[in-house]
Amino acid sequence: MTEISLEVAEVNVQDYYGNNNKNLEFIKNQFPALKIIARGRHLVAAGDEPTLEAFQQKHEEILAFMSHYNRLNEQDLENIFNEQEFKPQPHNQEILVHGINGAMIRALTPNQRHLVDAVYKHDMVFAVGPAGTGKTYTSVALAVKALKEKQVKRIILTRPAVEAGESLGFLPGDLKEKLDPYLQPLYDALRDMIHYEKLAAYVERGVIEVAPLAFMRGRTLDHAFVILDEAQNTTHAQMKMFLTRMGKNAKFIITGDPSQVDLPRKQKSGLREAMHILRDVKDIGFIRLDGKDVVRHRLVKKILDAYHIEENKEIEFDQEPAKD
Repeated sequence: MTEISLEVAEVNVQDYYGNNNKNLEFIKNQFPALKIIARGRHLVAAGDEPTLEAFQQKHEEILAFMSHYNRLNEQDLENIFNEQEFKPQPHNQEILVHGINGAMIRALTPNQRHLVDAVYKHDMVFAVGPAGTGKTYTSVALAVKALKEKQVKRIILTRPAVEAGESLGFLPGDLKEKLDPYLQPLYDALRDMIHYEKLAAYVERGVIEVAPLAFMRGRTLDHAFVILDEAQNTTHAQMKMFLTRMGKNAKFIITGDPSQVDLPRKQKSGLREAMHILRDVKDIGFIRLDGKDVVRHRLVKKILDAYHIEENKEIEFDQEPAKD
């Protein structure tokens, strides 16, 4: 009798075993001639060599399925065991990644689909629009897709740490604790798409990096999918520094909302300036999202519309000529 040990690697071990070990029991029932024992992240199996080889092959197919679809249930297992060899189905062009519990994450609006197409076509894309239009979320999904498909070796997500009416100096904690709230939206998007255990492993190994923009200085970002979020709060120097970090086999997405600049008065937004300077540069994509792309609560669109109307009134009032 031969014994082998297989690792439940790069996936959530609880999802592999299933609720009350239902998935594990299903797998055991497919190999009644083997003695299979679960020990944390390892499966120890004993039996004859041909059956152990078949078990190892199915184990690898299950891991491949989970890595691709982020889920595993009894129906999935039945489908895997009914096929001689599991081959992940090709991505539907509209499905970017399968998130937690198999949620299908896709571009939901025409402009989000334009963003996806632009990223496929260009290595650098500017995506601007108001809050809630999915520009950051779609960009993160594209980054995760590229990493899963081994188009890049790492993901780098960055934001300028600009105070929006609050002072960093009065926030508690060390530098990391002060900066983490600025980066939280990026972590939130990642947690929707990658299980926390795998995400933690990626962050620990540097496969995924979430860092303030200042940490990008002096680096060359090769083989990376890089997203600069909240770019409207970059200065001229910061934006120029970031754009020139682009290395070999890199994808850059710059997202922001030009209407929500938190920089000190009289300081130009690096995002607005860059879009003007680079407007005629070929191979750079520019996508504009608007209120029709809002995918948050339905009230968000109404709020944006109301502010837009009021702001236009203020512009008209300011431009009204003085009366004699």
